Amino acid sequence: MPLSHADIWSAIDALAQRLDTTPSGLARLAGLDPTSFNKSKRVSLAENDAGAARPRWPSTESLAKLLDATSLSFSDFAALTENRRIQTGVPLIGFAQAGNDGLFDDAGFPVGQGWDEIALPAGESGLYALEISGDSMLPLYRDGDRIIVDPHTQNLRRGDRVVVRTTDDEVMAKELVRQTALQVELRSINPSFANRVLERAQVAWIARIVWASQ
Repeated sequence: MPLSHADIWSAIDALAQRLDTTPSGLARLAGLDPTSFNKSKRVSLAENDAGAARPRWPSTESLAKLLDATSLSFSDFAALTENRRIQTGVPLIGFAQAGNDGLFDDAGFPVGQGWDEIALPAGESGLYALEISGDSMLPLYRDGDRIIVDPHTQNLRRGDRVVVRTTDDEVMAKELVRQTALQVELRSINPSFANRVLERAQVAWIARIVWASQ
């Protein structure tokens, strides 16, 4: 489904809400004019053939500066545009409980009891959700946010946000820096927390974060 002007601006508004600020606050954070993302800038003064104001896209430079300032990947930003497309019945559990035995199979798919449900953008299948607890994933994910995880993950790339479960039943959300046949190197989303380097033998499974819901 193609992106619309409303999708892009809604994603910017959602990001502002997630970071507990305003569109003007986001613009300042990105080093832009404070009015760059204001509602008055979302239409052009030039009228179209029907005599109505034309919708205006934010510039690619503005978006690039915004993503850099918030450490948000383009795929994460694109996921914010999906908030309106929902279906039901996707498994949900608290992040703090995700390390418990009996909740995942060996491939990282949800099994067993204790799962709730969450609505999910339509068009996806086989995904599940984890609810964030605490501040270890600020500024991207706040306490109570829900991240959608794809256990079918293949071809992970540098910069992907991922959930990793170790053979010691530790579950963490990090940014992938590098993976080799021997190691997986991870960067903490919150810079106050340490980065991690895991031996491949320590990794039970690794899955990409594909969407986030507030």
